[in-house]
Amino acid sequence: MTVTPHPDEARPGDGLVRAGGIVFILGAVATLATMAPLFLHTDPFPSYAWAVCMLMGVGFAISAAGVLRSAAAGRRAARASQAAQQD
Repeated sequence: MTVTPHPDEARPGDGLVRAGGIVFILGAVATLATMAPLFLHTDPFPSYAWAVCMLMGVGFAISAAGVLRSAAAGRRAARASQAAQQD
C-alpha cells in the first residue's frame, strides 16, 4: 500500500527541482544571448559571458539532486509502510 500525497503538498526535493529549473532556464537564455553575436557577425561577448552559460549545467545538477532527494524520501516512506504492515 502506498501513500499518494496531495498535488498541492510539497514533497522533499520539490524546491530543488524548481530552483534547478529556473537556473537552467537562466543559463539557456544566457547561452542564446552569447551565441547570437556569432550568427549576427558582430563582436563576440567577453569570456566571462561564456561562463554564465555554465548555469545550464549547474541547474541540471541542482534538479538532479532534487530528484535524488525525492527518490530517497520515497524509498524511506516505502520501507516505513512495509515495516508497519509487518507489525
